[in-house]
Amino acid sequence: MSYSVAIDGPAGAGKSTIAKLLAAKLNYIYVDTGAMYRAIAVYFSQNNVNPDDEREIEAAVLGVDITIEYIDGVQQVILNGDNVTHLLRTEETGRMASKTSKYAAVRSKLVELQRQLAKKANVIMDGRDIGTTVLPDAFCKIYLTASVDARAKRRFDELSAKNEPCSYETIKADIEERDYQDMHREISPLKQAEDAVLVDTSEMTVDEVVDHIEQIIKERQ
Repeated sequence: MSYSVAIDGPAGAGKSTIAKLLAAKLNYIYVDTGAMYRAIAVYFSQNNVNPDDEREIEAAVLGVDITIEYIDGVQQVILNGDNVTHLLRTEETGRMASKTSKYAAVRSKLVELQRQLAKKANVIMDGRDIGTTVLPDAFCKIYLTASVDARAKRRFDELSAKNEPCSYETIKADIEERDYQDMHREISPLKQAEDAVLVDTSEMTVDEVVDHIEQIIKERQ
């Protein structure tokens, strides 16, 4: 039997960081859903699919298979049997992913593939609708959040450490706007699943969050 953990929450809550650390600690597979959107974009680019033609996109997704493997502890994304990890961060892939991720056919295909992964292995997935839409039967669901102020400060500190010019007020406004958009979008809006455990990280360190969620997972198992 495989176990799946769903971590949802708003932007800047630290979902990916926490999910990756938990996966490494528990020996689960971290399913990078963003990487899967980029992988399907690689397929579209390689097959000269027109990103502005929804019917062409709908036909193309039928020929896609994407899975995630780990080699020497490093995530590898496999597209139709080929390792395409080195292509995921190119400008071309980024542009294609940005144009095609909006289509319902792309989303449906990736949800199908993500569910297949969850059936084969112990996985941790993070996003906006993992517990509500992608893995509604996940044995453990976490809704990871933090106050807008806490999330804005983390982002401000992160950018400041890189000597990138930034404004705390601008970052805070951006987060508030993104929260509103995520919670009010038509398809799979951001919301806490009824059976998810709420974890507010506003006053917690990364290590404290990981330890806390690990304990929740172990109790569920």
